[in-house]
Amino acid sequence: MSYSVLNTKKIIDVVKYRWIWLSLSFLLLLPGVVAMIWSSVVYPTHTPMLVGIDFTGGTIIQYAVNESVPTEKIGQIRMKLIEKNIENPVIQVLKPVATDSDTAIKNLVSIRTQFSEDGQNEAIDAVTEVITSDYPDAQIVQTSSVGPLLGKQLFVNSMIAVSLALLAIVIYLKIRFHFEFALIAFLALFHDVLFVVGVFSLLGLLCGVHIDSLFVTAILTVLGFSVHDTIVVFDRVRENLKFYSKKVSYDEIVNASVNQTLARSINTSFTTLITLGALYFFGGVTTKDFVLVMILGIAIGTYSSIFFASTLLALWNDISEAKKAKAAA
Repeated sequence: MSYSVLNTKKIIDVVKYRWIWLSLSFLLLLPGVVAMIWSSVVYPTHTPMLVGIDFTGGTIIQYAVNESVPTEKIGQIRMKLIEKNIENPVIQVLKPVATDSDTAIKNLVSIRTQFSEDGQNEAIDAVTEVITSDYPDAQIVQTSSVGPLLGKQLFVNSMIAVSLALLAIVIYLKIRFHFEFALIAFLALFHDVLFVVGVFSLLGLLCGVHIDSLFVTAILTVLGFSVHDTIVVFDRVRENLKFYSKKVSYDEIVNASVNQTLARSINTSFTTLITLGALYFFGGVTTKDFVLVMILGIAIGTYSSIFFASTLLALWNDISEAKKAKAAA
């Protein structure tokens, strides 16, 4: 009777299996949290992720190489760089976008070094000498440097930007919805950001993936997408509460609201992920990490709005009703 009143076909019962969804969220977040704690201990910067030169200062030099670069060769290049007094070089081999040209670049060798105002050009010349000794046809395609003071300022500004975005979202939700809606939406946002940050912490430990200012840009975009999806569900819950709160239970209203918005949420996210997938596999090398953040953020944001935020909302109501019943007893 309840679902006939709400004119909703029950595709999935999110409230009934709430502990399964909450446990799944815990399992999704746990590896990343462990990686963040471990990273904060082992990295010299004591950051939960491997930060790039945008935040620490340094120089990145990329060389176009028309030959394969095996793993053992990377170790040999690193030893030669250390012998040239290049401190803590970080070497990555990137795959450029494939083309049909016979002269297409097979690999990009990216070398990150610490920033040094004195002898910066000499350091670049030393790195070039090492690379060309093994790959005579190697050519510099990009060089970028960031000073340590500017890197720290960028990091602080990035944290301020994320904090202000979260604060503005919470204020908006508090004005538009009840307090519990705003709080749960904030927890869902935190859930999404923690997942993405945890994945990149793992990638930093396992694959040497650095984060930069583009990562922060992607996180801010993910925040906007995630809260938009959550608001759609919450808005439907609020509307259904106005008309059916005295006819059906709160859990049934939450279930119906989720099912009413389920197709919209999945279709919107799926079409967005198709576009991002094309950008990830066929786009430029420099935007791959940015696109990966977007893919992870949109996927987890869709999950959290359907299975995490809605179940927390129902759980909050159950706890509130239990407190009222206890107080009335």
